[in-house]
Amino acid sequence: MARDATVAEPVRNRLLAEATRLFAERGFEGTSVQEIVAAAGVTKGAMYHYFDSKDDLLAEIYARVLRMQMERLVKFADSDAPVEERLHAAAMDVIITSIENLPDTKIFFRSTHQLAPDVYKMVRAQRRRYHERFRDLVLEGQRAGVFRDDIPADMVVNFFFGSVHHLSTWYHPDGELSGEQIGRYFADLLLRALRP
Repeated sequence: MARDATVAEPVRNRLLAEATRLFAERGFEGTSVQEIVAAAGVTKGAMYHYFDSKDDLLAEIYARVLRMQMERLVKFADSDAPVEERLHAAAMDVIITSIENLPDTKIFFRSTHQLAPDVYKMVRAQRRRYHERFRDLVLEGQRAGVFRDDIPADMVVNFFFGSVHHLSTWYHPDGELSGEQIGRYFADLLLRALRP
């Protein structure tokens, strides 16, 4: 049984990797199941063993991004560092991971309308939880007097993530700045705007 799971995981991962690449390059609607299975080197039967449909692949891409981002945010938010360091690290990390996973980022912000209604509702709820966890760091800093409190924390979060959502439209891997440099600039700008 363990051997079957070991064999199965690469096939599932290959399907996800190729679907992610193709959805990012051609869009969800512009990609067929046949193209995905051909790129992954498997049959349609193998794909349907792991995923019920192309929609199911898209849903898993969203779930994967949300899991990763939330796990990373919680790690920073729950550390013992001062709140300004935690917020800076969390802000920098979301930029770096968005750039490191650029195909996922492109899909995430471009294909929401393609999700099935129940999946869309789940994605919105998970994104809201993520933004609320990020907002809680801002609120913590505002209550402690570390951050200015004349700007609503929700506005700060919406402004920051509005910028994050556009990364995939202008970032190029062969550009002058690395993901880490861009992440630091974004995080620095956020913290400077929050200083009293």
